Amino acid sequence: MDKIILDILLKLLRMYKIIFLLLSIAFVLHAKEDNYSSIFSPNYSFSNINLNYFDWDNKSEKESGKGDFTYIGFEGGAGWEKVDLYTFLNIENPFDSYNEESPNGLRFSSLVDLDVEIKNNFKLHIQNFALNSDSYYVNDFVLGVGYKLNTDFGLWFRPFIALHHTYDTYYTGLNGYMGGWLLSYDFIMFDYKFNIFQWNEIEFLRDKKFYLDENNQPTGDGASWGLNGAVSFWIYLTKKYTLGIQYRYADNKLGSKEYQSATIYTLKYNF
Repeated sequence: MDKIILDILLKLLRMYKIIFLLLSIAFVLHAKEDNYSSIFSPNYSFSNINLNYFDWDNKSEKESGKGDFTYIGFEGGAGWEKVDLYTFLNIENPFDSYNEESPNGLRFSSLVDLDVEIKNNFKLHIQNFALNSDSYYVNDFVLGVGYKLNTDFGLWFRPFIALHHTYDTYYTGLNGYMGGWLLSYDFIMFDYKFNIFQWNEIEFLRDKKFYLDENNQPTGDGASWGLNGAVSFWIYLTKKYTLGIQYRYADNKLGSKEYQSATIYTLKYNF
């Protein structure tokens, strides 16, 4: 048991060293623009703990071997004059053993998304996704440029394009490019605040060693491109509670060449 706990801690340490680096970059860049005290006074911030049920559809379960699971999430973000930061940590299958066979078993996933303004709403875009389980790990690092479009009617849009580096159980190296966007729209109806949100990522020009085996047969994600994302609908019941439903989709991604889709049911408690 002690060895298992130590192994988990070491994996978490490797997963989060990049988070501390990116946070440091954001704080230093912003501090040079203003002063150190302003680091702790962002223009906006949010944080929550969330409970989720991830329900794969029957076709996805049959073709990709995936299984439904629950997860507990910790989510937060903040924005300054020239820096926007978003991060989450998910504990998947939180009541299962770490060494249980996939798709069961305790897993940890995280994301850091950092945008630093270059000029005129163009951004340096840095993104790092990591997942650790007993049998598989992946760290996808993305570095590129993005743009931030805000409106006065509740809509904002952030496209980006970037280099993509993969470090996982089976492959390490530059792995083509990633383009995508974040889109959010807030509106009021029946005296409640609602939100429609989408994140979408498209990987392309992947390294052949990533998706073909030694016999040039598709393996893993199985193609030179991949699609990954979700569309979600949120209702803010109170200042403390948010209820949401998400349509999750992926194609040539998540270790499977088949199109996959799921519904995620979420309850957030906002701090």
